[in-house]
Amino acid sequence: MELVGSPLTAMHTHPRSTPNNFLPAISTMASSYKNRFPYYPLPQTFTLPWMPRSYYKTAAINPTLAPFTKCAEGVTPGKTLPFVCNRTDLFTRYTPKDWYQSNMTNYKESESLRQNSERLRDDTCRMIQDKHQQTMKTQGESTKNLGVRVSDIGFWKSELCHELDEMIKETRALTDVKKQLERALAETEAPLQVARECLLHREKRMGIDLVHDEVEKQLFKEVDIIKSCQERMQQHLDKANAQLMSNRGAQHDLERDLVNKQAAHRIDDRCHHLRNTSDGISYYRGVECVDATITVPETWAKFTDTNIFRSQNDRAASAKLRDSIETLLVVMADEMWSQFNTVNVAFTNCISETADAKSKIQSHLAKTLQEIFQLEMNIAAIRKAIRDKGPPLKVAQTRLDERTRRPNMELCRDPPQLRLVNEVYELDETIQNLHQRLRDAEDTLQTLVRAKSVLEHDLGVKASSLFIDQEKCMGMRKTFPITPRLVGYV
Repeated sequence: MELVGSPLTAMHTHPRSTPNNFLPAISTMASSYKNRFPYYPLPQTFTLPWMPRSYYKTAAINPTLAPFTKCAEGVTPGKTLPFVCNRTDLFTRYTPKDWYQSNMTNYKESESLRQNSERLRDDTCRMIQDKHQQTMKTQGESTKNLGVRVSDIGFWKSELCHELDEMIKETRALTDVKKQLERALAETEAPLQVARECLLHREKRMGIDLVHDEVEKQLFKEVDIIKSCQERMQQHLDKANAQLMSNRGAQHDLERDLVNKQAAHRIDDRCHHLRNTSDGISYYRGVECVDATITVPETWAKFTDTNIFRSQNDRAASAKLRDSIETLLVVMADEMWSQFNTVNVAFTNCISETADAKSKIQSHLAKTLQEIFQLEMNIAAIRKAIRDKGPPLKVAQTRLDERTRRPNMELCRDPPQLRLVNEVYELDETIQNLHQRLRDAEDTLQTLVRAKSVLEHDLGVKASSLFIDQEKCMGMRKTFPITPRLVGYV
């Protein structure tokens, strides 16, 4: 709270709210004005922010002094609040001359500053135009150099793509031939095993049949031919694996170089198409001082050319090896297949009649199995029909049971009651008939199963007769690979 009569801040500069009352709280009086001077009750305008009209209006009033309180009895008149009209000299600060000189000084200083600013603007415009032309020229040269670089990268990238496609095709072709060779090598194991098994089983012949006949001689010759073919296949397979490793190494170098070329082409192409209005441009302070280059244009081009030359040499060697493998497969397939046919001729005459009887038994057994299957389906249908009759029977019996609970005279033997009773009898009869039919079908099934057992036993007898010649010898030789499998196509 300010002293009464002191100059206050103007209302338009710092507005103050009008107090709700003109006297402060008792606690405020006690803490703010203790041992100072008594309170002078002034008009309302003295409590408002200062304005000239308020001052003169207040100065015309002769205030009435209130009695001194006990806390202000020792205060001298010099320490009391002076009268407001004695402070009029505080409101006159400058003369009109001072005001005029201040305005002229501001005018001159403003004009000088405007002239300096105008000269600075002209110089700046000229500098901006010069620098803009220089910047556009430099940027155009950089764009042109980037375009040439993009063209060079595109050329080598196309060369790499072409050579990589050719290398991939050759690698796939060699891989296919290698797999073909592996399949052919794996297929020779079965004929070799068959020939050895035939020799082993023929050693179990008894009596006069234990002779060194033509079949046994051809079997020994077949074993020697197959072993020779396996050795030649393994040698070419080792060469193919080594060549594939070399091809994949060259392909890896081409792919790595191509990936680098694609990344560089993408980056340089983006840089080539960057404009001042493009999105994604930003400041990178100090990037011009970083030199991460490791090649020059000459070594850069020689690196790619070396990769392409190596790939071409590997492709030529791979194609030559493929031709050699394909020729080897055809020759070996012919040798093994010819010997296989020669051995099989010796086994055909002694088993034809027994094989015919066995074929007939198998036919009858297949028909019996089919009839068993059909009968089992019929039995399943009968059982399902029996199960399906359960819910209707339950419904009819439940209805009869519920109707027994009717009270007194309501227990009437009406048409619904009669129909429900007949329905229960009909359902019981149907279920009994189905059960009888199910027993008949099961008996028939047992008969068929016994017939099947008889046929299977007879078939086993015939198989035992053909065990040595047909099952152990010719049976194994029926699985001998055909020519496409020996060549590795299947």
